[in-house]
Amino acid sequence: MTISVESTAREQAAAVRRREISARELLDLHLARIGERNPQLNAIVSLDEERARAGAAAADEALVSADRGGADVGPLHGLPFAFKDTHAVAGWRTTYGSPLYADHVPETDELIVERVRRAGVVVIGKTNVPEFAAGSHTFNPVFGTTLNPVDPTRSAGGSSGGAACALAAGMVPLADGSDMGGSLRNPASFCGVVGLRPSLGRVPEWPLYNQWETTSVGGPMARNVGDLALLLSVLAGPDPRAPQALGDPGSTFAPPLSGTLAGLRVAVSADLGGAFEVDHEVAAVVESSAAVFEAAGARVAADHPVLTEADDTFRTLRAWHLHAKLGPLLAAHPGALKASLADNIRLGEDLTGADVARAYTQRTALSERMREFFSPEGQGYDLLVLPVSQVPPFPADQEYPTSINGRPMQTYLDWMLAAYLITVTGCPAISVPFGHNADGLPVGLQLVAAHGRDRFLLETAAALEAR
Repeated sequence: MTISVESTAREQAAAVRRREISARELLDLHLARIGERNPQLNAIVSLDEERARAGAAAADEALVSADRGGADVGPLHGLPFAFKDTHAVAGWRTTYGSPLYADHVPETDELIVERVRRAGVVVIGKTNVPEFAAGSHTFNPVFGTTLNPVDPTRSAGGSSGGAACALAAGMVPLADGSDMGGSLRNPASFCGVVGLRPSLGRVPEWPLYNQWETTSVGGPMARNVGDLALLLSVLAGPDPRAPQALGDPGSTFAPPLSGTLAGLRVAVSADLGGAFEVDHEVAAVVESSAAVFEAAGARVAADHPVLTEADDTFRTLRAWHLHAKLGPLLAAHPGALKASLADNIRLGEDLTGADVARAYTQRTALSERMREFFSPEGQGYDLLVLPVSQVPPFPADQEYPTSINGRPMQTYLDWMLAAYLITVTGCPAISVPFGHNADGLPVGLQLVAAHGRDRFLLETAAALEAR
């Protein structure tokens, strides 16, 4: 097999292990693609070719040493990798998309980075993000705007927009990200790749300013579900520094995947019973999935859980989180943050203990309602199918869509409801490419399963992908 940047991550890693291609050669292929596409798309930032070449040489030498000692190398050995620019990488510029951190170089890796590095990747740089990962459109004053690889006049989504764009354009074989209100799922949908928001606790994070704040999670992105499972197998698993980490080892999620759609009970809803406005073409793509599931032997119903409190819950916890984390920074530099982010931070100033308590009480009720929705003793569904994003990729010169189907969006969060209403349930959700609108722009399908059923979700997504 001839390896190219379009080969799967599994094929690339296997070829390196079998000496069919060296890490140096694989890096050269990806650097050539980056040189070809990144000047227009602006997905990879802080690229350091010299350090990447040194890393590739070290990876090749490590493979020789492993052979001599009869040892094995990590599952991602030799793969070029660019970390999301909100993830601290020791010795590498990490800006968070903010001019205040334009020259920031961390001294230690955060846990996600530590695990990916240990798996053998060759670090090449970072992937672009919106300022402090706030908002589902990737632009910032440090590096500018990331464009959609399918149509460069459009948004690549966010906040993991650089990661999704780089994947879709063949600049990297795998990517990491994080997701609070859809930051792994939305850019995956916009760019036509796969993004997983794992169950709470599945991918532990450290260090955090608050280990008990659980709206944001780290997770994997890839061009296909099997590759995503490979990266999840590296990211997942307990760690003593993360007290809420689930106990399943990462190997639980490793490929191959062997799921089926036959016999599943599937609920399909384009708008959660009118909970949000959704573009008519996006809704049509979601609704068309019912026939696909039925043809594969699933039992499909037009149904959904009642998530009435989810909007207030998310907005309250998001404002509380942003104010706690970034409030002091805003106070010290009142004009240095984008207006939409500054406004959301300030929303946290007026929150009371009763507000936060209400949000957590509601979140508990939402979690219980989802448990019943997926429980054999309740509604008994295996899968919930929704839009990932309520709109197709919008023009890149807009901060966010101002209307959907002619209906005005009051805030820069309103068009993200389809993703963030699921956030506060704690359930795993995956974005899988499923169709296109009339302009040929990608539309992803959001599959949601019960908390803890990440392996089932991967297998189901793989079965849908193979349809």
